[in-house]
Amino acid sequence: MPTILTHPAVALLKTWCPRLSGRVAATGAFLSILPDFDVIAFPLGIPYEHLLGHRGITHSIAFAVAMAALATSILRDAPRRPAFLFLLVCALAHPLLDALTDGGLGVALFAPFSNERIFFAWTPIRVSPIGAGFFSARGMETVWSEVRWVWGPVGVIGILGKYARDRKLEARKER
Repeated sequence: MPTILTHPAVALLKTWCPRLSGRVAATGAFLSILPDFDVIAFPLGIPYEHLLGHRGITHSIAFAVAMAALATSILRDAPRRPAFLFLLVCALAHPLLDALTDGGLGVALFAPFSNERIFFAWTPIRVSPIGAGFFSARGMETVWSEVRWVWGPVGVIGILGKYARDRKLEARKER
């Protein structure tokens, strides 16, 4: 999996949605890490490959849609459709990024309809070592992999969003 530091990077895409508040962006960042709360399954004795195990149902499209809908209903002051779409992108980014990693058993993207674990054909992101292993040489390889394949592209897209928004505001002022 990408690290808990990288999953929230997708919330930087808020620059494309200027009408959304900082609360919506923070909620999006939270939704981007929520699927990994499934690690509670390990101490409970639930096997990794179980539907409730790591990268199981919490890493599915259905879970992302449900969490985005729930969060949108809680954030009553946010414009509904843009907030839902932004939150859905944030929630879906987690399993999609995990499916781009080079380790683990894959992601149950289509749960609860299928517990088949999948990876994408291209897996450029190093899987993050869990626990103290994160502070190893392999952990640092993971961080550099995330900078290259996640933070870099998301940063560029975020900057382009801010630039596009600023240009649009300038055009309105000129009218």
